[in-house]
Amino acid sequence: MPDAGSEDFLVHRELLFSIVYNMLGTVTDTEDVVQETWLSWAAVQNKEIAHPRAYLVRIAVNHALTQMRRARRSRESYIGPWLPEPVLTEPDTPDTAIRTESVSLAMLVVLETLTPLQRAVFVLREAFAYDHAEIAAILGRSSAAVRQLAHRAKERVEARRPRYDLDRGTQRIVTERFLDAALGGDLDALMDVLAPEVVMWSDGGGKRRAALRAVEGREKVARLVAAVSAQLPTFALRPVQLNGGPGVVLFVGGTLYAAAALDPAPGGDRVRGIYGLVNPDKLAKLAEAVRPG
Repeated sequence: MPDAGSEDFLVHRELLFSIVYNMLGTVTDTEDVVQETWLSWAAVQNKEIAHPRAYLVRIAVNHALTQMRRARRSRESYIGPWLPEPVLTEPDTPDTAIRTESVSLAMLVVLETLTPLQRAVFVLREAFAYDHAEIAAILGRSSAAVRQLAHRAKERVEARRPRYDLDRGTQRIVTERFLDAALGGDLDALMDVLAPEVVMWSDGGGKRRAALRAVEGREKVARLVAAVSAQLPTFALRPVQLNGGPGVVLFVGGTLYAAAALDPAPGGDRVRGIYGLVNPDKLAKLAEAVRPG
């Protein structure tokens, strides 16, 4: 039977995972940070902690900040665009509860433009509704400093990604239109479903062939998607929900080969962003959760 300290950690583990994932954007690093948090927590279990949740969040966030700084240095040598690792957020999938708080992949890309401290403040404030005083206690900063960090982070995020909401039905329709066009390799249909300003990123990490720069514009993206469809052997595409938004997964010979999060335009009738991942390292966890349809 777990002791009281273990129970406290298990009760809050889902929250810790979700906060850290939104800070780091990778599942493996998140799992490492959660494990480090457990080790730090286990070392103080003989002490009386008045507020276990607050204590655990503080440990996890500070471990995550350390990991963020290490990761940013290592990404300087990354081949091609670096994209966050997607998580499956469909109902009845493993760990659905911890994944429902995941922000969209498009938002995670925007969060990469923030400093580590700005990102920590933004995630805690905007995604988890912590107030400035609580965040100040977690980060060991003054409330005034946290307010300034929050203001600057929000300004930067909103300048790059104004907020809008689309219902699930609208997301499903645009995803199905994209799938139909991609499966058929229909250039005209792809042109119709893509927004004029669409941008496509491909993350192969040097391990699979992928564009080394973002591809911009409807015609270029449509031709690229059609060319990929024509070059692959027998494959299957199916819609999924990734990070709370529309996405597709591609299987070749029953093996997950690629995943893409779609970013619909504000009207919901076209796609303005495609975040494609073919790096097998970033697909490993997703492959455990999703199967060919």
